[in-house]
Amino acid sequence: MRIELIQRAANVLFDVPEDMHEEIIMLITAVSEDRRAQVPDLAAAFGEWCWLVYTVHDDVVEVLDVGCAG
Repeated sequence: MRIELIQRAANVLFDVPEDMHEEIIMLITAVSEDRRAQVPDLAAAFGEWCWLVYTVHDDVVEVLDVGCAG
């Protein structure tokens, strides 16, 4: 499964603190490895402090937005 981040999501990913960065990466990894989470429509995944919005096209998880509370 390939991961693509749109520029806005990539910018946020690199601007958050290290522990939140790790949580976002964990969410992206979980979505890319769990077939049940790979829906063709807009979907979201939530961690303790962070979240991401994504969609799946064939073998690509496209991360559209990420964010963190705090």
